[in-house]
Amino acid sequence: METNINKNEPLLERATLGGGCFWCLEAVYQQITGVKSVVSGYAGGARPNPTYEAVCTGLSGHAEIVDILFDPQVVSFRDLLEIFFVIHDPTTLNYQGNDHGTQYRSVIFTHSDEQTKIAHEVVRELEESKIYSNPVVTQIEDAPTIYPAEDYHQNYFQQHPNQGYCMAVVAPKLAKFRAKFKSMIAPQYF
Repeated sequence: METNINKNEPLLERATLGGGCFWCLEAVYQQITGVKSVVSGYAGGARPNPTYEAVCTGLSGHAEIVDILFDPQVVSFRDLLEIFFVIHDPTTLNYQGNDHGTQYRSVIFTHSDEQTKIAHEVVRELEESKIYSNPVVTQIEDAPTIYPAEDYHQNYFQQHPNQGYCMAVVAPKLAKFRAKFKSMIAPQYF
Protein backbone atom coordinates (compact mmCIF):
# COMPACT_ATOMS: atom_id res chain seq x y z
CA MET A 1 0.00 0.00 0.00
CA GLU A 2 1.36 3.39 -0.92
CA THR A 3 0.21 6.53 0.79
CA ASN A 4 0.84 10.07 -0.37
CA ILE A 5 -0.91 12.53 1.91
CA ASN A 6 0.89 15.61 0.58
CA LYS A 7 2.42 15.96 -2.86
CA ASN A 8 5.62 17.27 -1.26
CA GLU A 9 5.87 14.21 0.97
CA PRO A 10 7.41 10.92 -0.17
CA LEU A 11 5.25 7.90 -0.97
CA LEU A 12 5.03 5.80 2.15
CA GLU A 13 4.58 2.05 2.40
CA ARG A 14 3.04 -0.02 5.13
CA ALA A 15 4.51 -3.06 6.90
CA THR A 16 2.60 -5.13 9.45
CA LEU A 17 4.58 -7.52 11.63
CA GLY A 18 3.86 -9.74 14.62
CA GLY A 19 6.63 -11.27 16.67
CA GLY A 20 5.55 -11.58 20.27
CA CYS A 21 4.49 -8.67 22.44
CA PHE A 22 3.88 -5.54 20.39
CA TRP A 23 5.66 -3.36 22.96
CA CYS A 24 8.99 -4.93 21.95
CA LEU A 25 8.55 -4.43 18.22
CA GLU A 26 7.14 -0.93 18.63
CA ALA A 27 10.14 0.21 20.71
CA VAL A 28 12.56 -1.00 18.03
CA TYR A 29 10.79 0.22 14.91
CA GLN A 30 10.17 3.68 16.36
CA GLN A 31 13.94 4.27 16.38
CA ILE A 32 14.60 3.52 12.69
CA THR A 33 15.45 6.27 10.23
CA GLY A 34 12.74 6.35 7.57
CA VAL A 35 9.99 4.99 9.79
CA LYS A 36 7.27 7.62 10.02
CA SER A 37 4.89 5.92 12.46
CA VAL A 38 4.45 2.70 14.43
CA VAL A 39 1.06 1.70 15.83
CA SER A 40 0.60 -1.30 18.10
CA GLY A 41 -2.47 -3.30 17.20
CA TYR A 42 -4.18 -6.56 16.40
CA ALA A 43 -4.68 -8.46 13.14
CA GLY A 44 -5.56 -11.88 11.82
CA GLY A 45 -8.61 -12.83 13.85
CA ALA A 46 -12.28 -13.12 13.00
CA ARG A 47 -13.74 -10.78 15.61
CA PRO A 48 -14.00 -7.11 14.58
CA ASN A 49 -12.67 -4.44 16.96
CA PRO A 50 -10.94 -6.81 19.39
CA THR A 51 -9.95 -5.67 22.86
CA TYR A 52 -6.66 -6.46 24.58
CA GLU A 53 -8.52 -8.68 27.03
CA ALA A 54 -10.10 -10.69 24.18
CA VAL A 55 -6.79 -11.03 22.33
CA CYS A 56 -5.01 -12.16 25.52
CA THR A 57 -7.31 -15.16 25.80
CA GLY A 58 -5.79 -16.51 22.57
CA LEU A 59 -9.31 -17.31 21.38
CA SER A 60 -9.88 -14.27 19.14
CA GLY A 61 -7.35 -15.44 16.56
CA HIS A 62 -5.65 -12.03 16.44
CA ALA A 63 -1.91 -11.54 16.72
CA GLU A 64 -0.33 -8.62 18.51
CA ILE A 65 1.26 -6.63 15.67
CA VAL A 66 2.92 -3.36 14.83
CA ASP A 67 1.66 -1.43 11.83
CA ILE A 68 4.52 0.60 10.37
CA LEU A 69 4.46 3.46 7.86
CA PHE A 70 7.87 3.90 6.29
CA ASP A 71 9.65 5.74 3.49
CA PRO A 72 11.03 3.04 1.15
CA GLN A 73 13.53 5.56 -0.22
CA VAL A 74 15.17 5.58 3.23
CA VAL A 75 14.54 2.11 4.64
CA SER A 76 13.39 -0.90 2.63
CA PHE A 77 10.83 -3.54 3.49
CA ARG A 78 13.70 -6.05 3.35
CA ASP A 79 15.58 -3.96 5.94
CA LEU A 80 12.54 -4.03 8.22
CA LEU A 81 12.34 -7.83 7.86
CA GLU A 82 16.04 -8.29 8.57
CA ILE A 83 15.54 -6.41 11.82
CA PHE A 84 12.39 -8.42 12.54
CA PHE A 85 14.26 -11.71 12.31
CA VAL A 86 16.95 -10.50 14.73
CA ILE A 87 14.65 -9.15 17.45
CA HIS A 88 12.43 -12.21 17.86
CA ASP A 89 12.69 -15.98 17.55
CA PRO A 90 10.93 -17.04 14.33
CA THR A 91 11.34 -20.74 15.13
CA THR A 92 8.97 -20.96 18.09
CA LEU A 93 5.33 -21.58 17.25
CA ASN A 94 2.98 -19.27 19.11
CA TYR A 95 5.37 -18.01 21.75
CA GLN A 96 8.21 -15.65 22.47
CA GLY A 97 10.03 -16.10 25.76
CA ASN A 98 7.40 -16.36 28.49
CA ASP A 99 4.60 -15.08 26.24
CA HIS A 100 2.54 -18.05 25.00
CA GLY A 101 -0.47 -18.20 22.70
CA THR A 102 -1.43 -17.60 19.09
CA GLN A 103 -1.53 -13.85 19.80
CA TYR A 104 2.30 -13.99 20.04
CA ARG A 105 2.86 -15.85 16.76
CA SER A 106 5.52 -14.84 14.27
CA VAL A 107 3.68 -13.38 11.28
CA ILE A 108 4.25 -11.03 8.37
CA PHE A 109 1.05 -9.50 7.00
CA THR A 110 1.89 -8.29 3.50
CA HIS A 111 0.33 -5.35 1.68
CA SER A 112 1.46 -6.13 -1.88
CA ASP A 113 2.67 -8.91 -4.13
CA GLU A 114 6.17 -7.43 -3.89
CA GLN A 115 6.12 -7.62 -0.08
CA THR A 116 4.93 -11.23 -0.25
CA LYS A 117 7.78 -12.07 -2.65
CA ILE A 118 10.38 -10.36 -0.44
CA ALA A 119 9.06 -12.03 2.72
CA HIS A 120 9.32 -15.49 1.15
CA GLU A 121 12.82 -14.69 -0.16
CA VAL A 122 14.03 -13.58 3.28
CA VAL A 123 12.61 -16.69 4.96
CA ARG A 124 14.18 -18.92 2.29
CA GLU A 125 17.55 -17.18 2.79
CA LEU A 126 17.31 -17.73 6.54
CA GLU A 127 16.53 -21.41 6.04
CA GLU A 128 19.37 -21.87 3.55
CA SER A 129 21.89 -20.08 5.78
CA LYS A 130 21.10 -22.43 8.70
CA ILE A 131 21.25 -19.49 11.14
CA TYR A 132 18.59 -21.22 13.22
CA SER A 133 18.82 -24.85 14.28
CA ASN A 134 15.02 -25.19 13.99
CA PRO A 135 12.78 -24.34 11.01
CA VAL A 136 11.37 -20.83 10.63
CA VAL A 137 7.63 -20.97 11.43
CA THR A 138 6.81 -17.35 10.54
CA GLN A 139 3.48 -17.12 8.76
CA ILE A 140 3.25 -14.94 5.66
CA GLU A 141 -0.30 -13.83 4.89
CA ASP A 142 -2.10 -11.08 3.02
CA ALA A 143 -2.85 -8.23 5.38
CA PRO A 144 -6.32 -8.46 6.92
CA THR A 145 -8.07 -5.62 8.70
CA ILE A 146 -5.69 -4.00 11.17
CA TYR A 147 -7.10 -2.78 14.48
CA PRO A 148 -5.13 -0.27 16.56
CA ALA A 149 -4.63 -1.35 20.16
CA GLU A 150 -5.97 0.73 23.01
CA ASP A 151 -4.27 4.09 23.61
CA TYR A 152 -2.46 2.89 26.74
CA HIS A 153 -0.51 0.37 24.58
CA GLN A 154 0.83 3.05 22.21
CA ASN A 155 4.40 4.25 22.85
CA TYR A 156 4.43 1.91 25.84
CA PHE A 157 8.18 1.53 26.30
CA GLN A 158 8.78 5.27 25.85
CA GLN A 159 6.24 5.99 28.58
CA HIS A 160 7.13 3.12 30.94
CA PRO A 161 10.85 2.25 30.54
CA ASN A 162 11.13 1.28 34.23
CA GLN A 163 8.10 -1.04 34.23
CA GLY A 164 9.19 -4.64 35.03
CA TYR A 165 8.35 -6.22 31.65
CA CYS A 166 9.95 -3.32 29.81
CA MET A 167 13.17 -3.64 31.80
CA ALA A 168 13.32 -7.44 31.57
CA VAL A 169 12.10 -8.06 28.00
CA VAL A 170 11.78 -4.91 25.89
CA ALA A 171 15.06 -3.23 26.89
CA PRO A 172 17.26 -6.25 25.99
CA LYS A 173 15.60 -6.57 22.56
CA LEU A 174 16.08 -2.87 21.98
CA ALA A 175 19.74 -3.16 23.00
CA LYS A 176 20.23 -6.09 20.61
CA PHE A 177 18.73 -4.05 17.78
CA ARG A 178 20.85 -0.98 18.62
CA ALA A 179 24.06 -3.03 18.68
CA LYS A 180 23.44 -4.77 15.35
CA PHE A 181 21.73 -1.99 13.37
CA LYS A 182 23.43 1.15 14.70
CA SER A 183 23.59 2.77 11.25
CA MET A 184 19.78 2.62 10.93
CA ILE A 185 18.98 4.42 14.18
CA ALA A 186 17.41 7.85 13.78
CA PRO A 187 19.63 10.69 15.11
CA GLN A 188 17.17 11.71 17.84
CA TYR A 189 17.71 8.32 19.55
CA PHE A 190 21.44 8.80 20.15
